Amino acid sequence: MSQQVRGVIARSKGAPVEIATITIPDPGPGEVIVKVQACGVCHTDLHYREGGINDDFPFLLGHEAAGVVDEVGPGVESVAVGDFVILNWRAVCGECRACKRGRPQYCFDTHNATQKMTLDDGTELTPALGIGAFADKTLVAAGQCTKVDPSADPAVVGLLGCGVMAGLGAAVNTGNVSRGDSVAVIGCGGVGGAAIMGARLAGATTIIAIDRDERKLTTALGLGATHTVDATATDVVEAVQELTGGFGADVVVDAVGRPATWEQAFYARDLAGTVVLVGVPTPEMRLDMPMIDFFSRGGSLKSSWYGDCLPERDFPMLVDLYQQGRLPLDKFVTERISLDAVEKAFDAMHRGDVLRSVVEF
Repeated sequence: MSQQVRGVIARSKGAPVEIATITIPDPGPGEVIVKVQACGVCHTDLHYREGGINDDFPFLLGHEAAGVVDEVGPGVESVAVGDFVILNWRAVCGECRACKRGRPQYCFDTHNATQKMTLDDGTELTPALGIGAFADKTLVAAGQCTKVDPSADPAVVGLLGCGVMAGLGAAVNTGNVSRGDSVAVIGCGGVGGAAIMGARLAGATTIIAIDRDERKLTTALGLGATHTVDATATDVVEAVQELTGGFGADVVVDAVGRPATWEQAFYARDLAGTVVLVGVPTPEMRLDMPMIDFFSRGGSLKSSWYGDCLPERDFPMLVDLYQQGRLPLDKFVTERISLDAVEKAFDAMHRGDVLRSVVEF
């Protein structure tokens, strides 16, 4: 029998979010209902509200979540009722050319639940990133659930569901940061901060945090940065070169995703260094740079989508490191809020007051 729960929706572009009654159908084949315990407030949710992803309103927002499996549909064997899980938006198919080549982290045919959650009048909802976790419960594909240590704090480990994994993975998985490397991170919000933490975890010895907000630079030091650069007061490329013996960094992560920051990242890397783009640009953005510079500098120019993660591989490992005190993921939780405070959390995000607000149920 279908059930009704509370959920935060965006009805139209730019309109304030609201709490509505959500109808969840019984899980079908390969589907799972998860009782949400915590969900982070991510910039992507704000992009949905502003119509920056698509115009498939109304949206059921929220996606950085952890909770407990409440019901399972026919054929589900990977999780069972009562399992503590982190939700992810990349349920790999196992059948596409990437999966068959042993590269499931690049799966080209990820999937979500087949059925739709609805408003009480029958209007179909579009769940953010196929999850929709600003709700007491949500319907997802079983492959979107990754079992982890049930003693972990849901408000902390749920952040691996998007921003923290994106940044940490950009450094560790995409950038292949290793012991002794020098790393520069442009943009020190949640994703950039996670890239800094990932670089530290991987053994980088010089980690340079770059931002225009002094508060974020201070936070970056607490996440593992060894140096900071105020982009409003100095030339970023020159500053990175000065801090790396005049050469540039081995890996530069652009967590902003703008033409100006990507160009800074390109020229702030060492010869044959790596640039990782994890900040999300908008469709109209363009680059205008001398092509000879791409040829003469060598190295790698990469984009990182979800930190090139494989949830079933990465989530349990990172949760274990957090539980051991070796990965201070709790530093990303700025405040814990109720479901009716999501709109205020968007405002705090805009002002740069938080790394993450987390809704607790």
